Amino acid sequence: MVKFDTLSIVIPVYNEARTIHQILDLLRELKLVNNIGKEIILVNDCSTDGSGDTIRAYAARYPEMGLRLLEHAVNQGKGAALHTGIREATGDYVIIQDADLEYDPEEYNLLIKPILKGFADVVFGSRFMGGNPHRILFFWHSIGNYWLTLFSNMVTDLNLTDMETCYKMFRRDIIQGLQLEEKRFGFEPEVTAKVARVPHVRIYEVGISYYGRTYAEGKKIGWRDGFRAIYCILKYGLLGQ
Repeated sequence: MVKFDTLSIVIPVYNEARTIHQILDLLRELKLVNNIGKEIILVNDCSTDGSGDTIRAYAARYPEMGLRLLEHAVNQGKGAALHTGIREATGDYVIIQDADLEYDPEEYNLLIKPILKGFADVVFGSRFMGGNPHRILFFWHSIGNYWLTLFSNMVTDLNLTDMETCYKMFRRDIIQGLQLEEKRFGFEPEVTAKVARVPHVRIYEVGISYYGRTYAEGKKIGWRDGFRAIYCILKYGLLGQ
């Protein structure tokens, strides 16, 4: 059995005051297999809607959760928030959790399974495999995701079905050993390209659910981020920077 005592959960936060308590409620109730502990790290990327105060009030209400809140003095982007949270993680493994409600933390246990069995060092949670619920939303987003994943696979020689997924679980020494640069939504193609080059790394993929948001509900990623993803695939995958 693989040593797995604590999972570090890194949550980038930008203007999520309206819903952040809901994801924290889910994490508070979450029971991980084998009694794995939870280290919850929130990185407030200079929100303007009182997200920081909302998190502090929640942490005071539930001190047993041991929430760690890190603050950026200026807005730097989702990737920069992830860099901060990953750097501060102390668990055996690290997972990324968006502050919205698009992904279900109960499914961490799906990602943990191949790790505990000794098969995986990194596990991607794919929204496009398996029989789990998947909200029907944007056709062109799904097409864009397909082509970005295909392009990424071509340069990394992986056969992922969902490179852009939020749910990626890493052995902590692996993710902390990467020199990550992208400060916005380029994090996903960059980390995929760089983890693919880790010697002897074992990458697995499991099917997860997806409860996507509309832009009216707070979705932030747009078409410009798609072009940045292409640039990142070329830079970090094809050119190996």
